[in-house]
Amino acid sequence: MNRVLILTLLLFVAAAAHARGPVRASEGNTRGWQLMTPEERIEHQAKIRGFKTYEECRSYQVAHHQLMEERAKERGIDLPSGGRDICEPLQPAGNSRQTSS
Repeated sequence: MNRVLILTLLLFVAAAAHARGPVRASEGNTRGWQLMTPEERIEHQAKIRGFKTYEECRSYQVAHHQLMEERAKERGIDLPSGGRDICEPLQPAGNSRQTSS
């Protein structure tokens, strides 16, 4: 009985954490990951975990994407577009927006 309770609680916590955003920013979910230094990656991860409002998250996301586009252009490479909107979980219920960056 205790095992079932513990497993249920762990699954609940994992689902709640996943719903708030990426648990860990990575090459697969961060635009321009390959253009960031290890220090920038750590800082980026901390920032995306710390946002409290959609507006501050979106402002950072737009600036980050612009910076990565500039770096990619300097190196003559194209960045993939699309992907998951890390700010979406911060949207008030019933107010989801479509974003493109």
